[in-house]
Amino acid sequence: MVAMKNTRDGGSFKGSRKASSATQGTKSSARKIAKSKKQAKDLPKLKHEDELIRLNKYIASTGLCSRREADEFIKAGLISVNDKLVTEVGTRVKPSDVIKYNGERLKEEKKVYILMNKPKDYIATLEDPHAKKTVIDLIKGACRERVYPVGRLDRNTTGVLLLTNDGELTKRLTHPRFEKMKVYHVELNKNLKPADMEKIATGIMLEDGFIKADAINYVNTEDKKQIGIEIHSGRN
Repeated sequence: MVAMKNTRDGGSFKGSRKASSATQGTKSSARKIAKSKKQAKDLPKLKHEDELIRLNKYIASTGLCSRREADEFIKAGLISVNDKLVTEVGTRVKPSDVIKYNGERLKEEKKVYILMNKPKDYIATLEDPHAKKTVIDLIKGACRERVYPVGRLDRNTTGVLLLTNDGELTKRLTHPRFEKMKVYHVELNKNLKPADMEKIATGIMLEDGFIKADAINYVNTEDKKQIGIEIHSGRN
């Protein structure tokens, strides 16, 4: 039996090493500058009123439905752009265009962010026919906008969970390209042997492929049942 607690995002168990010479300090500064430039490059560009976006993305941003459902509405002839019926999936529009669903104009929702301390026995999903309780049940009535869990925490995992309708933020936090770190506090029902910890650190083969921890250690050297583990994998 394993109980996990998501303690924070983007942290690390590895202690930083102080530079012992001016050369090391210069190299460290250069790396930081390069990293800052890369992060700046990755930042989403501000939306310009003439910038073209996919129609299904715009519809989803209004909270009406998901992108996949939007494609079905488009093919069914329920969407118009500037009073012209559009049935072609992949159509691009301007944010300033007038988009209507069944004759009613759609507008982008305001961005909503809900930070939750997820309790045990709740599933981090919008809906699951096999789940008795989902995190959406905990926020009923909190907002009118349709929000989604960012990432997944399984039934037995507790800790920080963000729910939002901000698709750009969700992408930056969950897409592997951005390599966001997750730190977990894992409580086991028996001691974790150093040899097994080493296996997790060097990598193990799971049903869905190879994976290894970016960092792992005992939370308390006196208690071998509590482990701190850092990963950036997006798998459950």
